[in-house]
Amino acid sequence: MLAAETEQQRRAAVRGSSGSLGRTYEDWRRRLLEARAEMEALIDFQEDQHFDESPTSLVENVSQQVRDILRSIEVHEMASQRSELLRNGIQVALLGPPNAGKSSFMNQVVGREASIVSGESGTTRDIIEANLDIRGYLCTFADTAGFRTAATTTKSGAINAPHPDTIIGAVEEEGIRRARAKATQSDVIIVLASVEKLTAGGYEIRYDIETLKLAAACQQRLVLINKTDTVPKADLDPLVHKFRDEVLKSIPGLEDTAPTPISCKEARNQGSDQQDPGGVRRVAAQLVLAFQNMTSLPASLQDLHGVTERQRQLLVKCRNSLEEYVEVTANVDEEDQAAAGDIDLTMAAEHLRYAASYLGRITGRGEAGDVEEILGVIFEK
Repeated sequence: MLAAETEQQRRAAVRGSSGSLGRTYEDWRRRLLEARAEMEALIDFQEDQHFDESPTSLVENVSQQVRDILRSIEVHEMASQRSELLRNGIQVALLGPPNAGKSSFMNQVVGREASIVSGESGTTRDIIEANLDIRGYLCTFADTAGFRTAATTTKSGAINAPHPDTIIGAVEEEGIRRARAKATQSDVIIVLASVEKLTAGGYEIRYDIETLKLAAACQQRLVLINKTDTVPKADLDPLVHKFRDEVLKSIPGLEDTAPTPISCKEARNQGSDQQDPGGVRRVAAQLVLAFQNMTSLPASLQDLHGVTERQRQLLVKCRNSLEEYVEVTANVDEEDQAAAGDIDLTMAAEHLRYAASYLGRITGRGEAGDVEEILGVIFEK
């Protein structure tokens, strides 16, 4: 809680300190101990003791409890991934062709000159990162090198306009490789295209097809069209609609994506009478909505925001042991009494022991032996 940098981190830390998670894991551990006690009793006493249930019924009852715990563990693992985004920050990658305005946009969002802005193409060769707090969410913005993909042809011809420069040096090529790798590791991808004026008159939207395909492969993405201040609004709307209909809808995953027009130049005009000059604040609101979708949990599961990465790793080990138990006992049924033999039951009980020990490490019991607890359950029942 003391290390929290943002409001969302603080809330997650508070939820994690309520003690409810510890009680949940201890309840699972206790249930596994009781299940293991039934298995141990079946192994040691089935020859000289009378059980109210058949061996196969006892095994099936234990298996049902194991399946219930497995379903709960899946929910906790999912919650841990969402809480880790709150703790470690959400990775946001800026992609697009050279001189599309990625650095300008990043500087506007960050609120300082984190990246060099110049009319010269290719000023960003390496990845430039900056951390910031957007309405309580910690995120890391990564400004990347501009992509330059070979030209392709569309119905309109002019609208598909890759960057005109075609010679790519070794340094720029390495920058593009790093940008591509960064995009595949990011949680959110923002792709920028830009409105450019044609020498023969008229306007086009310049974009890079590879960046759009990378965005389509990401669950959370935004497509922005920069430099809208250079074109009259009467000409802008047809350009945007054509870009959406002929480009975005042709890429699987981006069919329903609506591009957002922005102007980083207007956003720098702090004296403007507009409430949101350049539309950058609207993009920030869209990002917050994406962050909420990535990290939110139902009200009944809010405490799961406290699941840490260490706990998740131990839960994965616990789940693996329980799945191995299910595999060992998968063939036990009423028609196959021999399947409940000593070897299978011994292995099944061992998998339950491992699973309970992992839960004990989460709750602070460590790897201490639980023989006395097992015996207590056996003789109590």
